[in-house]
Amino acid sequence: MKEDLTKSRYHNINSAVELFYGRFFLLIILLEIFPACQNRKELLTQEVYEGPIIEMDSVFTIMSDSAKVLVRLTAPKQLNFEGGDREWPQGIFLELLEDDGQTVESTFRSNYAKYTQKDDVYKGEGDVLVKNSQNGDELSTEELFWTPKDELFHTEKFVTIVSDGEIHTGEGLTADQDFSTYTIHKPAGTISIEEDQ
Repeated sequence: MKEDLTKSRYHNINSAVELFYGRFFLLIILLEIFPACQNRKELLTQEVYEGPIIEMDSVFTIMSDSAKVLVRLTAPKQLNFEGGDREWPQGIFLELLEDDGQTVESTFRSNYAKYTQKDDVYKGEGDVLVKNSQNGDELSTEELFWTPKDELFHTEKFVTIVSDGEIHTGEGLTADQDFSTYTIHKPAGTISIEEDQ
């Protein structure tokens, strides 16, 4: 009986030790997991950075397709964003070239510009000026979109066009990218410019 009592105490002590170490081990695991969960929660609540991933100064870019130069871009500063979007906060100057890759068919200038890759659209804002290099026609507006794949300019804003000794005004416009043909959606009027002889 004494032997059974000793075995029983020994067994109870072993059970208590096992229970203690088991709970201690479980506590250590929980203490390790809890901070990891906290870190995940902190990551989920952190703001996602949406600023530029690349900033460039004094930019000169040549855009081509099938070894033909199509556009020359010049800007004092360019910001590239994740996803392919680009921004020119200090303005942009584009030279749209003819098929020979040398002759400038039209130019585009604005105080601010943004390119959205998803839509493949450039948006110029602030003192936007497009000029046809062949005939000298000029378009002025405060906002203009250029869609390279359609080779079109368009806007819904007020426009002023100087062409063949006349000033045309109106709201909204669609034009070829060489600015050889255009349509003012809501014409407002035409003023003749007298030239000194």
